[in-house]
Amino acid sequence: MTVDPIDKTQVRDASTVIVLRDRATTPRILMGQRGAHAVFMPGKFVFPGGAVDAGDHAVPLRSALSPPNDQRLRDDSAPDLGPALAVAAIRELFEETGQVLGLPGAWDAPPTDWAGFAATGHLPHAAPLQFVFRALTPPGRPRRFDARFFLIDADDLASDPDDFSAASDELSHLQWVALEDMRRFDMPFITEVVLSEVNARVADPAPPASVPYFRNDDEQSLFLRLRGTAMPD
Repeated sequence: MTVDPIDKTQVRDASTVIVLRDRATTPRILMGQRGAHAVFMPGKFVFPGGAVDAGDHAVPLRSALSPPNDQRLRDDSAPDLGPALAVAAIRELFEETGQVLGLPGAWDAPPTDWAGFAATGHLPHAAPLQFVFRALTPPGRPRRFDARFFLIDADDLASDPDDFSAASDELSHLQWVALEDMRRFDMPFITEVVLSEVNARVADPAPPASVPYFRNDDEQSLFLRLRGTAMPD
């Protein structure tokens, strides 16, 4: 975690999950609406996601992040942050939508906030997470996040994609929205930017050549490309 030297608002690492369904026919994205009184982006339609918790660093993954996603997550980041980002993505997806990105397996002693996930009989499955975007919230906002956006295919879910009965109340109006209908929804600007990147990925399931990074710091706003730095042997 870092602290902005001028704004003093803590910048928290965060993960967001974009679930794509019916890629080859009528592509749809899973979205929900934040509460009207939420501190961050009230009333906006967003993808499920949230900040990395301290406990996410200790949760074991049933499958690891796949290359080059793991390498690109290390660019301009702590080298060991990638697994925690994956854990946060899977946890937030389950908490906010009830959807399970997991492989069959039993937990020895699941943390309290993973009890519901563990009860489904699955362990967190990071291999399908495709790192496609990164954005740092500009200064002056009530909360600031260094968010990594992950794309997955609904076919990789271990749960019924139409069953939101296990979802918390953090997001309302959970629904699958056709890409062609997105403009009818009130979304944050950054969500619209990310959707443009997702549109480019619909016809090509392979990892992108590089990952866009909107870095909004106190000095300037930069548009960078993350290509991944391989770890030395």
